[in-house]
Amino acid sequence: MNQHLSDRITHMQESATLKMAKISRELKAQGQDIIDLSIGEPDFDTPQHIKDAAKKAIDDGYTHYTPVPGYPELRKAIAVKLKRDNNLDYTPEQIVVSTGAKQSIANVVLSLINAGDEVLLPAPYWVSYSAIADLAEGKSIEVHASIENDFKVTPAQLEALMTSKTKLIIFSSPCNPTGSVYSYEELQALAQMLAKHPNVYVICDEIYEFINYTGKPNASLAQFPEVKDQVITVNGFSKGFAMTGWRLGYIAAPLWIAQACDKMQGQITSGTCSIAQMAGVAAATGTLQPTYDMVVQFRKRRDLVYKLLNEIPGIKTNLPEGAFYFFFDVSAFFGKKYGDYTINCPEDMSGYLLREGKIGLVNGEAFGDKNCIRLSYAASEDKLTKVCSRLKDALAKLS
Repeated sequence: MNQHLSDRITHMQESATLKMAKISRELKAQGQDIIDLSIGEPDFDTPQHIKDAAKKAIDDGYTHYTPVPGYPELRKAIAVKLKRDNNLDYTPEQIVVSTGAKQSIANVVLSLINAGDEVLLPAPYWVSYSAIADLAEGKSIEVHASIENDFKVTPAQLEALMTSKTKLIIFSSPCNPTGSVYSYEELQALAQMLAKHPNVYVICDEIYEFINYTGKPNASLAQFPEVKDQVITVNGFSKGFAMTGWRLGYIAAPLWIAQACDKMQGQITSGTCSIAQMAGVAAATGTLQPTYDMVVQFRKRRDLVYKLLNEIPGIKTNLPEGAFYFFFDVSAFFGKKYGDYTINCPEDMSGYLLREGKIGLVNGEAFGDKNCIRLSYAASEDKLTKVCSRLKDALAKLS
């Protein structure tokens, strides 16, 4: 019956991260000893004060439909948080709460992009950016960055690819999949360039803002007044508060964009879960100590994996400044083989590592890069050590 499906769904790529996680689960169910580091999810539990707020919300009767853009008390709490942590001034009316940051991004793209509009994607980028742009009938334009430049693009690179059809730029900082963090100075230079192009909008995905090892607060592009009306800041609770299953994200944007997203969401999901929203109020207004404690552990893991990866001949990596990923170059192994299996690209490599190394990693092509593999270090130090050992042994078999 596939011939009856829409072109929209048949042309859409399955999420590479979710696909690898699914395959890994299936192999585990078959009894194989797979260690899956494909998915980006903190392996910590949601802090207790947030769980307590959710339980109280149930007892207090927060079990009914919610306003489409979110409860007023949550939107007010987010506005206070944005001022406190990001030096951003937004009214609650400029904030729309959604069922995860992924929906927030989709709302914005579907509200802004017409068929044929160009969307610039600094690459490597999160897998869903291009898929969502395609869904809106936009045209994704990749702007490539190299590992030597910590996978960060320059304003000149972006401006060189702008045309009269350029409508939107989407990027994350800290970045998924690279862990790169744009500094205040780098974002300031980007703002100065974008101010010359007032019809170009930017989605800044800051979902990893708290998982930042630079020693400085995460910088937001929207803090620069010359471009604030062009910027949509996307954030949420999944990464910094270990709330992945709660599905709670939001945007802060110019009022007309927030109103458009409210309208879009009203026809798709309406308001997100009432209980998750009240937990979000507790997260936004409560102590950040559990977050800071979690980040200390992530930094230790980053340092461990960096050391272990650098001990593997042929792998090239940089030191990520945020998030919980390594995006390492495996191109030195292209053309090599083990038995009848030849490695020609990252997809071949991820398949080989799953089969021979029993580890689930995501191929870089899904992120717009033809040389790299993504490893999530949101796992115990014991698992990470085992994965790097298996990786080293599997790569040593290639010749």
